[in-house]
Amino acid sequence: MDKVLRLVSENGVVIFSKSTCCLCYAVTILFQDLGVHPLVHEMDQDPEGREMEKALVKMGCNAPVPTVFISGNLVGSTNEVMSLHLGGSLIPMLKPYLAQST
Repeated sequence: MDKVLRLVSENGVVIFSKSTCCLCYAVTILFQDLGVHPLVHEMDQDPEGREMEKALVKMGCNAPVPTVFISGNLVGSTNEVMSLHLGGSLIPMLKPYLAQST
């Protein structure tokens, strides 16, 4: 739990992912296409990954991956992210983290 909370508090946008998960990839690409560069933490490549998955479920995630946090707040998994995006609420949440064009 401590590692999850530390990553979330130190980074504006965090996606807890698994390298073999197609939905994780889709959510990551969505954020990148929107101009956000999230921290993507691949839990299957972390020795503490299983404990992190359990912590995410305890925090209220209905699926351990992908799990998205924005500004330290749990947004949820693919369904929640896509619902926010389609409803027009995701981009305002991401505004502080949008890459500035030069």
